[in-house]
Amino acid sequence: MGAEGMMEGRLVFTYGTLKRGFSNHGLLQDMVRTGDAAFVGAARTAGRLPLVCGPYRVPFLLNLPGAGERVSGELYAISARAIARMDELEGTRKGHYERLPISVVVVDGDGGQEAAEVDAEAYYAHRSYAAELWRRNEETGYKVYSEKEAKGYVKRADRPQDITFLDQIRIFLASPQT
Repeated sequence: MGAEGMMEGRLVFTYGTLKRGFSNHGLLQDMVRTGDAAFVGAARTAGRLPLVCGPYRVPFLLNLPGAGERVSGELYAISARAIARMDELEGTRKGHYERLPISVVVVDGDGGQEAAEVDAEAYYAHRSYAAELWRRNEETGYKVYSEKEAKGYVKRADRPQDITFLDQIRIFLASPQT
């Protein structure tokens, strides 16, 4: 896709299982192979946002500006036609996540110095449960979703298939903190 393709598509900030080394990164690898995505670089949210784990250690970025930490992740240029594949994975039509604007700062790979601030999009926990998810996590979030935070993550295929993911979220929110 290259730099010229970024003008036609969108920049998407990934912070969880879509990052390199995590379970859903295969989708981005497929899109890179077909020319529908390109890795731009490491990035960090320009402002503080909560990053928490929900049921099955699934990561959620919460659209609660000023709370949480500046979150580290990866920035990708995604073609307009490939965004639909990401929306499907993230369940935007089912109310799991919603794709919204975000300001991120591209980080220089060598020294970790912040370079340019850019406008992108990210998949946030849906507004219907985001605030409750923040409370359930005792208003404590992560700076990065790493192997440590992902320990105990359960892949979608290995989760109960007889209830929806939204129901799984509701059960998680209603359960006592352990």
